[in-house]
Amino acid sequence: MKSFAEKVYEVVKKIPKGKVLTYKEVARKAGNMKASRAVGNILNKNHNPKIPCHRVIRSDGKPGGYNKGGQKKKEILRKEGINML
Repeated sequence: MKSFAEKVYEVVKKIPKGKVLTYKEVARKAGNMKASRAVGNILNKNHNPKIPCHRVIRSDGKPGGYNKGGQKKKEILRKEGINML
């Protein structure tokens, strides 16, 4: 049986370039709609470049956290065609 973290990584791996999901959407797709904060904690520990955790944003449209820094997250998203405030 897969852990919640493994399910989160599977969901995030499938987010295509130029698209984003919210932490809440990732939590729902991974099987626990109330675990959006856990999703953030899981992604903060990710250092695998094959898991594009920069494509997960807050429900209010703000970028949210990123283990390489919020400014870096905005830059990567901008390069992928997504403009964050």
